[in-house]
Amino acid sequence: MNASQGRQWPDTHTVVTPSPSPHSHVASSPSAQGKGTRYIAREPDANGIIHYSTEEHATWQTLMERQMALVEGRVCREYRQGLERLALPHDRIPQLGEIDRVLKATTGWQTARVPALIPFTRFFELLAAKRFPVATFIRSPQELDYLQEPDIFHEIFGHCPMLTNPAFAEFTATYGRLGLAASKEERVYLARLYWMTVEFGMLRERQSDGSNALRLYGGGIISSPRETRYALGELGDTLGRPEHLDFDPVEALRTPYRIDILQPLYYVLKSLDDLHELAGRDIMALVHDAMRIGLKTPRFAPKDAGATSA
Repeated sequence: MNASQGRQWPDTHTVVTPSPSPHSHVASSPSAQGKGTRYIAREPDANGIIHYSTEEHATWQTLMERQMALVEGRVCREYRQGLERLALPHDRIPQLGEIDRVLKATTGWQTARVPALIPFTRFFELLAAKRFPVATFIRSPQELDYLQEPDIFHEIFGHCPMLTNPAFAEFTATYGRLGLAASKEERVYLARLYWMTVEFGMLRERQSDGSNALRLYGGGIISSPRETRYALGELGDTLGRPEHLDFDPVEALRTPYRIDILQPLYYVLKSLDDLHELAGRDIMALVHDAMRIGLKTPRFAPKDAGATSA
């Protein structure tokens, strides 16, 4: 990733127990909430309305205009359909109630207003209950291209369109239920699966001429202008080309990642039906298979102790 957006999970190339990065929605304990971030989620007024400043609305507009210019021809059909259903405003930050009306009508999901950091268990509880956590703050203009925490733009623009799709929504809820019951070590393996699908997933989409084209569905890619182009190999002359592998859940569970770099590889679904099929399988048995086999060799250099993660 380009170290600018995304629900950041643990850096899992070395850890064997959850050690969430300080800029995650997921804090290791309730006492960790609010630490490691200078952003404060906005609170609603007595009528449930969150008031943002003119500058914050302008930041949303800048981000919307930039990404809308990039997604056409790069994102999957299901994302485009979800984006159309949500009809996100371009000139202001939407209220969560606007998003909830669409999600409830399509898949029974809704958002949940959260601070920048929440306990690990709370994250799984929300997903299991079909509630997607959204921190109600937006990045500052100085951090348009580099943000440690996942803000409201990443969550709404990057993830919510896909939550209007039944297959994707069911997989996400299943993931939450599994995470609630998982051990600490199992959760780290599950984090890799989330990273390689919900955050940085790709798929092949049949075109009118019968060919299959790579398309994006992961929110960590779609909310990042740099990663949107890089993931599809469009920046190969300057940044090199990533590898695209056919999706295999055990391989994804075994694949280390770093949160502070453009991803060296992406797993590619044949279609979103792959996630629907996976949700019906014994995913924890796959986790145990991955744990027994062990991690794959990282495709990146070790992170500098002093490097900035995102």
